[in-house]
Amino acid sequence: MWALRGLRNGVLTTRWPASPDAYTAATRGAVTVLPGPAADTIDGTEASALCPAGAIRAGLAGTVRVDQGGCIMCGRCVTARPDVFGWSAGPGSPSLSRQGLVVPAAETAESLAEVTSRLRARTRALRRSVHLRHVDAGSDGSEEWEIMALLNPVYDIHRLGMFFTASPRHADILLVTGAGARGMAEPLRETYQAMPDPKVVIAVGTDAVTGGLARGSYATSGGIGGILPVDVWLPGSPPSPFAILSALLLAVDRLPGQRAATAAGHGVAGDPR
Repeated sequence: MWALRGLRNGVLTTRWPASPDAYTAATRGAVTVLPGPAADTIDGTEASALCPAGAIRAGLAGTVRVDQGGCIMCGRCVTARPDVFGWSAGPGSPSLSRQGLVVPAAETAESLAEVTSRLRARTRALRRSVHLRHVDAGSDGSEEWEIMALLNPVYDIHRLGMFFTASPRHADILLVTGAGARGMAEPLRETYQAMPDPKVVIAVGTDAVTGGLARGSYATSGGIGGILPVDVWLPGSPPSPFAILSALLLAVDRLPGQRAATAAGHGVAGDPR
């Protein structure tokens, strides 16, 4: 019966990134600022009221920016001001710099190129066999479900030559989730120090990037950036499996069209719900 069901369903494993996958475009990303004059009407008071995580900033001369690294994707701002805010296109927007998560873009192409070049030089040795170590540094568990999904038949991370390992001594990439609980600071450092060079650290999810709603809590360090040197910042609450795959491929310079996407900036899509 199972053999017949398998023949009837066919191959379910995504062919992304070798081939396009319609689901990647339909996945809702973090909030972004829509082009147009309506953004000039947002002041500091309204910005604070629109975002419980404090990810919206209103500056002088009507400049409004969204820190996607702090966005918890609640959608409150999109619902209240659809003329100003919308959803990013695609599964997520991993960035090689923390400033790169602030939209509209606040970093220069030159600084981004420099960061990209340095990471590419470090990870040149990581080809088709990459081992991953995951550490929970105070997560609510949502990111862990998405990471576990990478092992199912749909995403099948092994097809990309990526494998999870139980030992940091065998790991090339460290995936860190959670808001950076103070009790996990030393275990994180020990894990990082045990990894061989070259090694890459990816902050997975809004909590790992900024601390999320726990930012400012006595129990957290407001993300993992103050504990470890982060190479790839991945927003999302939680980020989808496709977004995590994007971050992994970006880390080892295997993300298709990354240079063009970096130059073009973040796209905007409607709410797919």
